[in-house]
Amino acid sequence: MKVKRFFAQTMAEALKQVSHEMGPDAVILSNRRVDGGVEIVTALDYDENMARQRLGEKAAEASNGSRLAELQAEQHRRLEEELNRSRDRIREVREKRAAQGQGYESASFAELQEAASEAFQPAEAAPAQTGYSDELAQMRAEISSLRDMVRGQQPAVEKSPGNAVQQRLAERLQEFGLGADLAGSLSRRHRGGKLEDGWKQSLKMLATGVRTSRQDWLDEGGVYALVGPTGSGKTTTIGKLAARYVLRHGADSLALVTTDRFRVAAHEQLFVFGRILNVPVRVVDESHSLDDILDELSDRHLVLIDTAGLTSSDRGYQEQLAELARSHHNVRTHLVVSATSQPRIMKSVWHCYKMAELAGCVMTKIDEALTLGESLGFVMETGLPVAWYTDGQRIPEDLHHAEAVPLVRLAVERLKMLQRQQAVAEGA
Repeated sequence: MKVKRFFAQTMAEALKQVSHEMGPDAVILSNRRVDGGVEIVTALDYDENMARQRLGEKAAEASNGSRLAELQAEQHRRLEEELNRSRDRIREVREKRAAQGQGYESASFAELQEAASEAFQPAEAAPAQTGYSDELAQMRAEISSLRDMVRGQQPAVEKSPGNAVQQRLAERLQEFGLGADLAGSLSRRHRGGKLEDGWKQSLKMLATGVRTSRQDWLDEGGVYALVGPTGSGKTTTIGKLAARYVLRHGADSLALVTTDRFRVAAHEQLFVFGRILNVPVRVVDESHSLDDILDELSDRHLVLIDTAGLTSSDRGYQEQLAELARSHHNVRTHLVVSATSQPRIMKSVWHCYKMAELAGCVMTKIDEALTLGESLGFVMETGLPVAWYTDGQRIPEDLHHAEAVPLVRLAVERLKMLQRQQAVAEGA
């Protein structure tokens, strides 16, 4: 993750600088007015999970993604200020040595690094000037650490058997399906010991980091909307939920709603489910708004809303998400994510739909994915609680309430199956 700060007289000029230097993928962490203009702090490859790890305990103050971005920007400003103080201190020491005829200009880069750590000490706590050799020795560690923090890198370490285990652990976690950043982060927490111990520790941390929903929609009731791209399994998942509900509670307290008025014959599958289950299906259109329909269905214990699989470039995308977000009913919107999607596509879909104030997600097509680490890494990094997952086409059997430990265990079994298939293929 690359973070950078920009200054300009106007917001338009600052945004132009961001576009020129960072490109269209830059994420704005914060913007504010300062003396002489505006300041924008931006990031490339912004990762909320990585940001929380960097912020440490301070990340607990972030109740949402916006506040987390502000804290990340504040940390970047502080580190830049400390780095500038370090540079000023290096210049002061150089000038003083030159004045004393000690030839500081010929000092090595390591000495210049050492000269910066005094900038991190409060003025009243600064040590007495007992000699530049002691002063330079004292400065070495903190400036190196600062440089690593600013660059967003881990401090360099010497190679050792323990680091070889960390490297192998990171490779195994990537085989599991996790991204390189998350795999590296988990592997570095294994300080020593056997590879298998680190593997078990990483799986426990992964299970802890994967949030799941404790609520059973079918018993609790309410209004739930499923959003996501075309083909992710929204309508089929609603059919499974509806069938499971009818078997448990009957059809009288259930209703289905669709907001997909943008595609020809988009309602057919949902109407088929409605006829089979004897459940009413209502369509949101120009004559019937979502809130009007939900008002009429207020006596229903459970209402499931199917939506159109639109992208940000499609007509009606903003309209559909705004309709869900501004409803005066408590619509709990969940993102449907296919386990067969690439991690970058999962994140792109999340960015596309997060304006709908997502309450969680549903993982589909678990049975079709080679590995499940990609899906687990996605929900861990985004913080979306997993409510349900599906692993087949059977209705309603292939629908499961999500729990973190069984999901991680299922992912491990899937990895072992893949390894056995690879071993058989190599033997053949």
